Amino acid sequence: MQLSRILVTGVALLALAIPATAGTLKWGASRDISSLDPYSYGDSFALGVLNHAYEGLVRYDRNLKIEPALASSWEIVSPTTWRFKLREGVKFHNGADFTAEDVQASLLRATNPKSPLRGNIPAYKGSRVIDAHTIEIDVSANYPLLANDLTTIYIFDAGWLTDNNAEAPTDVGSGTEGYATYNENGTGPFKVESRQPDAKTVFTKFDGWWDKPQHNIDRIELTPIASPATRVAALLAGDIDFTDQAPVQDMPRLAASPEVKVLEGTDLRTVMIGFSQRDQLLSGAANPMKDLRVRQAMQLAIDLDLINKKVMRGKSRNAGALVAPQIPGYDAAIDTPVKADPEKAKALLKEAGAEGFEFEFNCADSLVNEEQVCQAVASMWSRVGLKPKLDQGTRAVQTPKRSSGRVDVYTLGWATLPMLDTYSLTSQVLHTKEGSFGIFNWGGWSDKEFDKVTEASAVELDQTKRLAMEAQSLKIAKDHALMIPLHQQPLAWATTAKIKDFPLFSDNLPRLWLVKM
Repeated sequence: MQLSRILVTGVALLALAIPATAGTLKWGASRDISSLDPYSYGDSFALGVLNHAYEGLVRYDRNLKIEPALASSWEIVSPTTWRFKLREGVKFHNGADFTAEDVQASLLRATNPKSPLRGNIPAYKGSRVIDAHTIEIDVSANYPLLANDLTTIYIFDAGWLTDNNAEAPTDVGSGTEGYATYNENGTGPFKVESRQPDAKTVFTKFDGWWDKPQHNIDRIELTPIASPATRVAALLAGDIDFTDQAPVQDMPRLAASPEVKVLEGTDLRTVMIGFSQRDQLLSGAANPMKDLRVRQAMQLAIDLDLINKKVMRGKSRNAGALVAPQIPGYDAAIDTPVKADPEKAKALLKEAGAEGFEFEFNCADSLVNEEQVCQAVASMWSRVGLKPKLDQGTRAVQTPKRSSGRVDVYTLGWATLPMLDTYSLTSQVLHTKEGSFGIFNWGGWSDKEFDKVTEASAVELDQTKRLAMEAQSLKIAKDHALMIPLHQQPLAWATTAKIKDFPLFSDNLPRLWLVKM
């Protein structure tokens, strides 16, 4: 593993040494995408990267409001049917015309029972082509969030899928690959020119894009640079032009450089800790975390203020709720962070007969300072007598374990993307795993009271009532300690001075088609 990381870093640095052409933006990311297939895993970073090549029927604008994309307009024709008029004159990167048949094929692929993205469109019941530029989509009764869902259901060319035997979805978690894993054919502002996994992915401007370009970029070079220190050095040296993961500990240094522009904010993403609710731990021992007192004790052992000060350099926002304040459904009344109380934690563990139990703590590398956060939390648990075994690995290594339920305790960051609504969390993370629900319920939760309220919120068209139901779901989650909220992580981007206009988005997704160099 160590040798592999050294080799990958060496390849990445060699790629940076190649001179850039005019209009080239070099993006130094903290990690790579796992696939060119946007349906292969519901990861917002990968979907954000691939949104430069693929597009949905709708998209978010500069203010994160929904606007038309491949659909020019839409209407709700009945409580269960939406009709979309499609934009005419759109071309795929291979020159094929965009029609309703492409939307139909894409919807069927995204909602396939084996699709990792099916949770992004949970209310889908069916669809039908009306004519070449009209399609109707059937949803669960009174479902109000379809347009939000469709922002990341990117559209494939139906003929391209058929010709390349790619109608079936791929799946990063299970290792299922296909033609779309390594090849691309979208309608977006950029097309993939080349890809070397874990080294460099190159996008070039698509001259046939339907929209009026607001950018002046000819080429994007995405290079994964896992080491924060190496990313900072590359930015200061001008070897990269942009990073969406500027280390918080280096922000003062970057801000002091006349050659660097720092963009800061608070991410929509809430970082949290989840528990297995299966009868046994990975070791085969009985699982004490099924007891509410044990979960509460594990929460009381964590000092959020210390993590904020020492690990996050004061840049994060301590969380008491599982969604950020900007997310519809958020309730300030429950957003009170739990204060650390190690003595009470010890007492609860003793009362539950769970003193000193051993468990695996699964951590990845996709959250801000995730390794340091996990080390700090593990140390705090050790101080109350618990025995966490830290399992730290890359996202590529940890994802299959998580998606198959091979975890005891794990980290999760959730920004409610693409829906930008509390229902994203309640339906995909906390609801019982069944059908399109609970796709990211890695702990095997099943709370019937919670499920009932969540399902009711999905069909409530009165927004005030719906948001009240979502707030109720969040309160149940807090009262039952379904997960431990830690913080909303800092949003820290940095560019070189040659970038003239780079809009910052609180969903932490760069939209380079809006960037001016």
